[in-house]
Amino acid sequence: MPGTTVEMEPIEPQSLKKLCLKSIKKSRDLFSPIHSQLAPLDPESKRIRMSHKISVEYKGIKVGSEIVPGQVNSAAVEASGSSNVLSISGPGDSRVSQKGGAQNALVVGPSLQPKTQNDVGVSGKSTSVITASGSSERNFSTSAIMERIPSKWPRPVWRPPWKNYRVISGHLGWVRSIAFDPSNTWFGTGSADRTIKIWDVGSGRLKLTLTGHIEQVRGLAVSQRHTYMFSAGDDKQVKCWDLEQNKVVRSYHGHLSGVYCLALHPTIDLLLTGGRDSVCRVWDIRTKVQAFALSGHDNTVCSVFTRPTDPQVVTGSHDSTIKFWDLRYGKTMLTLTHHKKSVRAMALHPTEHCFASASADNIKKFSLPKGEF
Repeated sequence: MPGTTVEMEPIEPQSLKKLCLKSIKKSRDLFSPIHSQLAPLDPESKRIRMSHKISVEYKGIKVGSEIVPGQVNSAAVEASGSSNVLSISGPGDSRVSQKGGAQNALVVGPSLQPKTQNDVGVSGKSTSVITASGSSERNFSTSAIMERIPSKWPRPVWRPPWKNYRVISGHLGWVRSIAFDPSNTWFGTGSADRTIKIWDVGSGRLKLTLTGHIEQVRGLAVSQRHTYMFSAGDDKQVKCWDLEQNKVVRSYHGHLSGVYCLALHPTIDLLLTGGRDSVCRVWDIRTKVQAFALSGHDNTVCSVFTRPTDPQVVTGSHDSTIKFWDLRYGKTMLTLTHHKKSVRAMALHPTEHCFASASADNIKKFSLPKGEF
């Protein structure tokens, strides 16, 4: 005999998000009757938690809140000659402590088990630290037994924040580099749109656009001795621009990868470039000859600056090191390893004998010529 088939109602499929929302709503209705407020803290659980933390942190310390000064002194006198007692006075004078009253004492014992006041006079090898006056709350921290050492670093002088008074737009990509004219009348910017734009400082208007790179322009430098501007980019090219003719007059070939930085020597006709091939190359500006290849870094050379005196060349790399170079022999004079992350930029002080280096972790200041931190 065939069984009767019962038609079941179709079950509506529910999404996972809807089921989760239903579960959350039920949980809130069950455990939190007031949705807009959090559940109040249980004072008993808070007390237990705090007492556990105090017992774990200060196992060998006993805080006596009702020890009379006479009892503490008699306990210290009854101790044998081998016991060491150290009294730390509070902000008040010793005459204030002799006036009586309840004081707080901090007793440090060698064993983890707390001892009574009578055991202090009996034990011959106990070590006691007694604080004169202070609140009982302060004794729970290490500030009761540690002397605060003042900071040796000077506090910075507050200066009003800078205000932005002009925004110059015109590039179609990231602005990777900037260089000012020595006369402070114009400045140039190199961008990821493969162009170099010359802007007027006073009005902020675009004066000229130079094209010639086939990748983004990473570095710019304007010569103080000649009417030249130098540019470097990810296309492995270093170009010399004549600002009177507004065209490229020289190109320096030798880098095996993108060029990230460049700098001009202040007194000699030398150009320094660093890039992803981990080498800082020294070029003769007029003859386009590579004078040195300063190799020694293990990663990209992303910052370089020059000085008229030794060390004449300083380079920073992604291998988190800063190297001082001897330009006469092309060898390393000193290596600074203070940074923990890659050195991204460096800046030489215009008047003092020091420079600053910026990394992903912090900014550090070094003195010259010895490179002291």
